[in-house]
Amino acid sequence: MKKLTIYDYPKCGTCRSAIKTLKAMGYELESHNVFETAPSVETLQTLIANSGLEVKKFFNTSGEVYKELGLKDKLPGMTEQEKIELLASNGRLIKRPVVTNGSTVTVGFKDEEYDRVWGN
Repeated sequence: MKKLTIYDYPKCGTCRSAIKTLKAMGYELESHNVFETAPSVETLQTLIANSGLEVKKFFNTSGEVYKELGLKDKLPGMTEQEKIELLASNGRLIKRPVVTNGSTVTVGFKDEEYDRVWGN
């Protein structure tokens, strides 16, 4: 069985939809609850590099913590490393789910993207 690692939050409806879709595609999932344990700086650096996305795409811009910290205004002035350290410090800041097979990474959940990236 094909295996993926998913960084999610079990109470998140979007995460549950993603998990359901991936399981229907035949994947076995290793789940990491980002609210309990955020990925390490090293893990995030690898995920970001493999995703081909900018660091800012990993931020949950609609989340309470993002808004409370005023990150919309602060992120532009931060270095990439500072942004990654911030993500690693609080899993609630991470846009979810983040899914990886070790080389490919998707952030968030869109049916079309999952079909294209994870579909058989």
